[in-house]
Amino acid sequence: MRASRFFFLVLLLTGLLLPAVTRAQPIPPKVAKAPAEATVIPLSANWRMDGDIPVHALLISLQGLANRGLPRVYLEYPKDWQWEIVRPLEGFLEKRHGIKFDRLGQDDADAALTRFAKYTKGYVVWDRKVRTSLIVAFTISGVEDALVVSEDLIPLAEKHGLKKIADLRGQFEGQPDYTIYQWAYDHYWAKCSRDYYVLLGGHSGIEMQPGIADFGIMERAFFSDLSAHPKHPEELALERKILSQQNPASIVVGWHSYGKDTEGQHTSLVGNYGLKMEGLHNLPNISFTSQIPLTPDFKFTNTHHVAADAKLHAEKKIYVCAVATDSMGIGAWTKPGRGKIPYTWQAPMNWAWMNPPAMQFFYEDRTPNDYFIAGLGGPGYMYPKTIPADKFPALMKDARALITQLDLRAMELMDYSEGNRQVGNTDLPKEVVDRYYREFPDVIGFINGYGTARTYDLRDGKPLISYDYYLDVNRSVKDAAADLEELIQLNPARPYFMLLHIRERNTVEKVTEILHSLTEPVEVVPLDLFLKYAADAKTYQTHYKQPDDPINRNP
Repeated sequence: MRASRFFFLVLLLTGLLLPAVTRAQPIPPKVAKAPAEATVIPLSANWRMDGDIPVHALLISLQGLANRGLPRVYLEYPKDWQWEIVRPLEGFLEKRHGIKFDRLGQDDADAALTRFAKYTKGYVVWDRKVRTSLIVAFTISGVEDALVVSEDLIPLAEKHGLKKIADLRGQFEGQPDYTIYQWAYDHYWAKCSRDYYVLLGGHSGIEMQPGIADFGIMERAFFSDLSAHPKHPEELALERKILSQQNPASIVVGWHSYGKDTEGQHTSLVGNYGLKMEGLHNLPNISFTSQIPLTPDFKFTNTHHVAADAKLHAEKKIYVCAVATDSMGIGAWTKPGRGKIPYTWQAPMNWAWMNPPAMQFFYEDRTPNDYFIAGLGGPGYMYPKTIPADKFPALMKDARALITQLDLRAMELMDYSEGNRQVGNTDLPKEVVDRYYREFPDVIGFINGYGTARTYDLRDGKPLISYDYYLDVNRSVKDAAADLEELIQLNPARPYFMLLHIRERNTVEKVTEILHSLTEPVEVVPLDLFLKYAADAKTYQTHYKQPDDPINRNP
């Protein structure tokens, strides 16, 4: 009897008899208050492997190490950087958060090391002959507290008292990527985070834009640009192995490699494991901004135009809603025309904890015509059809918490796992739609697609409407207006609910010009009014993905 009791106690203390607990979203700790001072280091516009990548890699690794425990270093990326609010956010941090920035010279690694070398324990040398060795060096940097240097920067590192920790020169010449990453896995995986994994893809070949690397280094993440394409079976096998060992609530940050696979393939693969994709390989300064709390006087407040339980009457007219996705910081937010017409913006919800000052910037910088919605698909960029049913509730619980925190009422879905705007389909089967209605009882509705789609529904006054049109960046005002005129003729019933997806770099000014040139009057409305009107007059047909719909796994 005593032995049995002792064995039971051992099981209880080791957790083997405790009920399974859903693990909380991993969130980097915040400082109590933004620092009074920090250092800004401007970076050049040269991101070539044979150009300024060596000094940029050094500074990014130094940033990730120096920012552990306190945000100390902010890198000023060039004006034409894809994430366009690097500089506006710098000003916001100064004005709203009270940070006084001290500026160093452009790419001044010597001055940076004079201040921050004490946060490193040595250096790791990458091989300029092997691009992949730099990605491996970022992994080593995080787990060994090592500055990342190329051969020509060794004297600078040693000038500041640093000793060599690892040397990758000559290690990988002539080897395929899967062999290189297997070596990194064998040597460093055990020391890496299970909450964050960095997919450092995006630009390939002679160019690299590793903006997210500072965050991965700070969090001791494993780095790779492994392929999800079946034509790379060895890389795909290792990628599956890595994803399968991440914690259930973990985040894959970064982006797939433009030179290896597709967005649809990799986002689908991440979803297969119930993980969250937060995709932008060149998203900068997250080791800094993830630690900055919201100012005490701020609370997320959206520009709602109607009560959540209100019922509106739709008139016999054309209602248009323009929705901009792809993260607000890489789109038209800073471009001409914002505020001229009602406009809907998909908010990257994870930035509530990953990049709080950026989200505060957007909420405080909005006009009365800017309205925010949740996306995409869940707490991150997720394809609904790829998420296992048993993992869906826990993920959407995180999404509901973020929706509440950000004061959002509508949700955008997107799925490129079986097609995109050119091939296959982007529709959702009924069982997936059922899951969203079940998990999000408090939203006022959903929208679906990226290009056009055909999934429609209306339940309990909550519509699901798919995009009617995709505005390509290169589509002219004249041609886009002609497209919309044709859509109007093809949909004679009134009211007609025309949902437009606006690709990120189209300006609000351009969209305004297109809509004003239509021959039949339209009423442009934000998404909350659009959904309320669509709930009143169901001039669309309920439709889901059908079993015989064509699919394409390489969208």
